[in-house]
Amino acid sequence: MLEEKNIIQEIDDTIKGIDNIKNSLETAKQAFVKLENDKEELSNETVFLEREKQQLENEKIKLEQEKLSLEKEKANLEQATKQLEIEKQERDQKIGDLTTEQMKLLDEYQSLKGELKQLSKLVEDQEEAEFNFERIKALLSITKLLIKEIWQGQPHYRILLNLHGGKEKMSRDDIKNSTGISGAMVLRAIHELANIDVVEYDEDKGLVKLKKRLFAKKALSEEK
Repeated sequence: MLEEKNIIQEIDDTIKGIDNIKNSLETAKQAFVKLENDKEELSNETVFLEREKQQLENEKIKLEQEKLSLEKEKANLEQATKQLEIEKQERDQKIGDLTTEQMKLLDEYQSLKGELKQLSKLVEDQEEAEFNFERIKALLSITKLLIKEIWQGQPHYRILLNLHGGKEKMSRDDIKNSTGISGAMVLRAIHELANIDVVEYDEDKGLVKLKKRLFAKKALSEEK
């Protein structure tokens, strides 16, 4: 009788063990599905940023072409203005007693000359209103790195901006004060950036040094 009870107990224990294995497998399956979903989401974000980058590059090419066209038009207008000035000088030498018709023609010439000056100024203003594509490229290079290596990149992004735009070596406290990020988040971000070999962190001195420069400091300037 005792032996039968032991057998039954062993069977019950085996059933419980199987249930535990099933639960563990289900948990692992759910974790795997979540990981796949996260991977797909990150992949979609990467594709989106690549499209945005391509769009910016296309817009840059378009603006450069427009700039060349405006420069050509400006040169043509300057040449036309010079020609009109020459014609005016020649005409002034020939004008004696002006008739009513001659005065009318002269007024039309003066009006045309004023319009040409306005158009020339418009072309010059358009040349000055260019986008700073070096700055856009600089910011995208940081974003691309963080999406590729670190999923939650906001603190890392701001730290890298500080190190690229200001001093290449800063204390952890200076970074915390300049970014407004809490000390714990700053420390975590510094370690993660050090793990991907972008910065070098001296824990004893609390100093962070930029190890891998992604772009020139002048790229962050608001003006070219």
